[in-house]
Formats: sequence, C-alpha cells, structure tokens
Amino acid sequence: MSERLLIRLQADGQLTWLAQDAQGRALSGANAGAPAPATIAGARQVIALVPSEQVVLLETDAVSARRAQLAKAVPFALEDQLASPVEELHFALSEQAAGARLGVAVVARTVLRDWIQTFEQLGIRADAIVPDALAVPVPSDAAAVLIEPYRTLLRWGQAHGCVCETAAIGQWLAVIAPASVQVHDFRQASRLDLPVDVARYHERQSDPLALLAAALTRGPAINLLQGEFAPNHRHMPVLTLWRRAAMLAVAGVVLALAYAGGDYLRLKRESDRLELAQREALRASLPEFADVAGDPRQLMQSALTRMRGDGATGGLLPLLGRIGPVLAATTRVSLKSMEYRNATLELSLRAPDVPTLDLVREQLANLGGLKAEVTAATTSDKGVDGRLRISGGKP
Repeated sequence: MSERLLIRLQADGQLTWLAQDAQGRALSGANAGAPAPATIAGARQVIALVPSEQVVLLETDAVSARRAQLAKAVPFALEDQLASPVEELHFALSEQAAGARLGVAVVARTVLRDWIQTFEQLGIRADAIVPDALAVPVPSDAAAVLIEPYRTLLRWGQAHGCVCETAAIGQWLAVIAPASVQVHDFRQASRLDLPVDVARYHERQSDPLALLAAALTRGPAINLLQGEFAPNHRHMPVLTLWRRAAMLAVAGVVLALAYAGGDYLRLKRESDRLELAQREALRASLPEFADVAGDPRQLMQSALTRMRGDGATGGLLPLLGRIGPVLAATTRVSLKSMEYRNATLELSLRAPDVPTLDLVREQLANLGGLKAEVTAATTSDKGVDGRLRISGGKP
C-alpha cells in the first residue's frame, strides 16, 4: 500500500503517475498511462495534477478569517479581472493566507467537471486536483522554472504560477522580473540563456513528475476540489455511510411533512416579499408612481411605454436618436449624465469653454421641433460644466 498516488494529466491528454511512501519518497519512476485498479485502491491519498493553461491564479485581500465568508466574497472581488461570468467559474482558495493576501485558483466549472469525469472513467477518485504550476518546488528566495520540450511552468511564491511556451520563456521572465530563478530543465539540449539572474540551473533532467511529487509532500497550496466539488472521503466505513443514508432518509420524510404543512405560509411570505421589492424598485426609479395603486409591474411597463413613445407622440428613445449624432460628432464635449422627465431631457455636459457649449446648443436647436437652452454653466480648471434643457421630441 502506498501513502500517496500522484497522477499527472498532461496538456495533450496523456497520463503519467508514480507512488510515494509515507516519507514522500518515490517508490518508482514515472509510469506512462493510467495506474492499475489495485494501485489506485492501495493508495491512501490520490492527488491529480492538471494543466495550468486552464487555471487562472490570482490574489485578493483576505477580508475575513472565516472561509465560508471568503468563499462568498472572493468571486465578486475578482469579477472585474475575469472575462467569463462568475456563475460559470469555480473559485478555490489557498489553505493559508500570505499575510493579508489570499491565493485563489479560478477554473471554468465545465473544465473541472470534465477533469473529474475523465479520472472517474479510469476508476480514479482524486482527493485533490492541483494546477501543475503549483507543484513546482519553489525556494523561499527565488522563482522556480520547470522547462519541458514545448511548455514551461513558472512559479513564484506559494500561490503564484503560470505556464507558457518554452520558446517564450525569456519574454515571460522579463515581464515577471523575479530577482533570481532556479531552473529545472528536462530537455536534452543545452541550457537556455535567460534574461534574469539564475541561482541554479539543473540541466538534462529526466523525470519531471518525480520533481513535482517532491514539492507536494506537505500538501498542495490550492486544491481545486472545494465547495460543491469537494470529494467524500474515500475510506469512510461502509457502516457509517449506511447510517448517514438512513438519517438522511428520516430527515427527508420529516422535511417533506413539514414542507407540506407550511407550504402555503412560505409561498404567501415570498409573494409579499416580491411585491414589496417590486414596489421599492418602482419607488426608486419612478418616484411619481410610488403612491399610485395598482400592479407595480404594469405601472412600470406603462411608464416605459410612455418614455419609449412612437413616431407620432415622441418620447425618450426617438429624442435620443435625433440628438445622438450631434453629440457624437464632436470629441470636445463629453456627456456626464442625463435625466428625462415630463417630455423634457436634461443633459449634463463638459465642454472646454462656453462658446463650445453654446455651439452644441445651437446645433440641437436647429433640429426641427426641438427647443434647446442652457440652464446652467460652471467654469472650473477642467473646463465648463453646463446643463442643457431639450424639449419638444416630435420630428
């Protein structure tokens, strides 16, 4: 029986694996392909390394000492740095914060599910899934570089890492600009000339998985299997599982009875809450309708229809369609805000001087059926902040 089974999923879909004893020593070199079922069953812990190309490693402020609160806050704290909606992403937190900063690994939920399914099809139920960049051993005073023929892993600090093409490693190091690096080169070629100070350069090494395994003896910096993806313990006694299943069944019956008895009250409270929320939204967006009786949704729809207008009666959207080309034709005037009320549009503009502001007013007034007037103008070192009142939306 091995203490730990380390499985690496390569970027091209190939697998390699090795087993370690309790002291973290490899029991053999790296083996190609998936491990045998007996090898999997005999391991106390299974750690899977996955390609870091699919994972974004970031940092954020550790705003709370409670992980449950952090798990809720982190997606919204990092939302502006991510291209995909946070609902489509899975966020895994580092076990320990580095001072006031917390390491976070972000991966698409579909990608993580595909990895889990790939391993399960091979009979592998991982206790931890780790981006392979976070398995590179990193010294305390330098960054670490693991060079393979076509891809290179970089790691600096406990939760910082990335992957790049080997041909571009010099450019990446120039951007990251570490004080020095320790290099593990698994190519059978001469050493690379890197644009940073090299503390140590280990050439022509032969087993990258053994090196990665050595860095995981104290546990991974970030385990992607958190929250909804957290695994059940593989060695939980069967009797305990049956006991929990029985308890869940009894609890389910009790909850079903309680739900049936209190369903009406629950739905009534929810209906009242939604109606209150609709009324508050109506009050905030259209104060003139706050005290008007009726369905808030219908009142809001009526107000929007009135604002939208049509070709005969005018409205906000047709009015914006007429004045938009005038405002877009000049880069000297910027729109700060606007307010539409009672068929009158108030524009807050910033212009370099008063003549420019008046020129915009003239251009708007020359549009047929529109009346434009300057209601305020304030001069500052940034220019002139003025307000234009436009009325008469009919063409």
